[in-house]
Amino acid sequence: MFRITKEFHFSASHQLCQLPANHQCARLHGHNYIVVVELAAATLNAFGFVRDYHDLAPLKRYLDDHFDHRHLNDVLGHDGVTSEVLAQHFHDWCKALLPETVAVRVSETPKTWAEYRP
Repeated sequence: MFRITKEFHFSASHQLCQLPANHQCARLHGHNYIVVVELAAATLNAFGFVRDYHDLAPLKRYLDDHFDHRHLNDVLGHDGVTSEVLAQHFHDWCKALLPETVAVRVSETPKTWAEYRP
């Protein structure tokens, strides 16, 4: 199996309103998010790629236009926007465009990652 990944960045705020009021994540706060998309294929295409990295440009535009410097609760329409939720959301969005998508990882901090891999 051949695998490729590409990394993207955006900054945004969120608030986990379902947590107890004294939990730090219940307060409005922000992160510099990192999104890593993984694609896989058993064979390479005629150009020797799993997928041309340029084919991921629509994800960059999607992140820039809808997520960067936004309040994620407003973007996704609920108060439970965790890294896990974002990983699944970005996976499903990518999978519809790029069938080779197998996983998406999302980081809020340099030491934390969430991954969605069906």
